[in-house]
Amino acid sequence: MNTDLPLSSRTAGRAISGRKRRWWSAVAANRFYYYLILPGMLYFVIFDYIPMFGIIIAFKDISPFEGVQGVLTGEWVGFRHFIRFWNSYYFWNVVRNTLVISFYNLLFGFPAPIILALMLNELRYAVFKKIVQTISYLPHFISTVVVAGLVMMILSTDKGLANAIVVFFGGEPVHFLGDPSYFRTILVVSHVWQSVGWGSILYLAAMTGIDPGLYEAARMDGAGRLRQMWHITPPGITHVIVIMLIFSIGGLLNAGFEKVLLLYSPAVYDVADIIDTYVYREGLSSLHYSFATAVGLFKNVLAMILILGANFAAKKMNQTGIW
Repeated sequence: MNTDLPLSSRTAGRAISGRKRRWWSAVAANRFYYYLILPGMLYFVIFDYIPMFGIIIAFKDISPFEGVQGVLTGEWVGFRHFIRFWNSYYFWNVVRNTLVISFYNLLFGFPAPIILALMLNELRYAVFKKIVQTISYLPHFISTVVVAGLVMMILSTDKGLANAIVVFFGGEPVHFLGDPSYFRTILVVSHVWQSVGWGSILYLAAMTGIDPGLYEAARMDGAGRLRQMWHITPPGITHVIVIMLIFSIGGLLNAGFEKVLLLYSPAVYDVADIIDTYVYREGLSSLHYSFATAVGLFKNVLAMILILGANFAAKKMNQTGIW
């Protein structure tokens, strides 16, 4: 050891060395747990972090035929693509549609799993409860392509169930998917149907952590089942609700790209064209890679601002945040 160093420096060095040894000892003792999370970490590094290098495309002007070499040697254009998007005819339309559809999904889709979880939590017949849970979970495992196909079959003007009912009562067939007044409703309803069961799992798990003594005390005070469900269960899972709300706000600009792409048509572009579908058309159909990357980056920056703002607001209200 270098005795020329001051005593305080030598003490600090020994403390740091001791912490490192303890850290490596803890890693070695729990190495099997690290082996378990290694595949997940590799997945995010390979498919999420390494591709972030492609962000520089948004600040360059490249051709898709230049390959990787074009990404490295392309001309820097700064914020030209962002300014072009802000000044484009489609800017306000796609941003408005994205926010409106996402807001409707949040307004109706966020409380639906909580309400379902509250009702399932009150069921006392275990067999019936499991049947309802299984039926409500199943739509989550159905591919978006299949869901879109089911929606088109049900709403088809030719032998579709919805139009069959309309005709049975003396009406004329309605082209639901081509009518702007129906399209957003169809998206939101299908989203709630597909996600409500799966979303209730987390809330049901959180409800198991509520102290049963609270329900017993409420019964002794004369509270019925409805009052118990309203005054004990939701406050007991508030921390989970707040965290999930922050995540939902962070994903507010994800309006369901796959389903919109599969169901929309030029007839409903005014109400259905969102940022993701605009990026798809510009990037893959028109081969404007740099411009499409800039639009996608613009969307992700807005999403980051939303999630940071939601987390900050939750902290200010003395609620649990995500960090």
